Amino acid sequence: MAAVRQYAEAAGLVERSAAAYVTGIPAKPGDDGFFGPASVAWQISGDLSAPIAGLRSLLVQALHPLAMAGVDQHSGWREDPVGRLAATSAYLATVTFGERAAAKRAATRVRMIHERVTGVDPVTGLTYAASDPKLLVFVHAALVDSALAARDCFGTPLSTADADRYVAEMVAAAELVGVRANLVPSSTAELGEYISSVRPELRCTPAARESMAYLLHPPGLDPAVAEIWQDIREGTVHTLPDWARELYGYRVPPLTAMRREEIRQALGVLDAIFLGEPGVLEARQRIMLRTRAALRA
Repeated sequence: MAAVRQYAEAAGLVERSAAAYVTGIPAKPGDDGFFGPASVAWQISGDLSAPIAGLRSLLVQALHPLAMAGVDQHSGWREDPVGRLAATSAYLATVTFGERAAAKRAATRVRMIHERVTGVDPVTGLTYAASDPKLLVFVHAALVDSALAARDCFGTPLSTADADRYVAEMVAAAELVGVRANLVPSSTAELGEYISSVRPELRCTPAARESMAYLLHPPGLDPAVAEIWQDIREGTVHTLPDWARELYGYRVPPLTAMRREEIRQALGVLDAIFLGEPGVLEARQRIMLRTRAALRA
């Protein structure tokens, strides 16, 4: 049955994601939020590798059968996949760059949604709740690990100290959705150990395979974006750990220096298209000016 389901097209992916992103960048912030312009979190969010990081995090998150069951049974990703991605973009932008009050409001809305997301995973037979701290930590860890992996492969690699600092900073994001700080990895070493500890629970369920196949090959993309997406897709699969590629059954050719540069160029073109959307350039400029001022101070 799942294989014959119809999906909404991904037309407007860049436009709607850009509009959502702009809503999260305050024009005249009253405070620096939970991270601030001198944070590594701000650097990470502005890196060209961010699209690959986002797609990779979804691929890893989908391998947790309970997390995937919650998305599959309670979200409208089939009817409006672009809307779901845009909402995620707006949330991440608000939490990263917004004022503390705005970030708290956004997190409160997410927590309220999580309270309603419960059910039974048809593959494992286990019950799940989106508010379960164990699931929240896994989703958080996949996001943080993906940001580091994507930047290391296709962006500007962080120093060991800055990578550790980023993981530590992001504990605040997990706390916002209701996870106690002591449950969240706060260094790259802890992050690696945590992901290794969860691996026995991970599997590629039919829902994971179906939803991720859509994300990697979305129909209805704008022609300019569709061509670029081929490079983004391949780059994302390259950044996955070997065990994740094996679970999905993905195969990609070796990443040569030339192919890496081609994917970087595709990311640059996609970013240029993104910058051309209304309000994005102005939002980026506000972030850049605040970052420069913070670094000078």
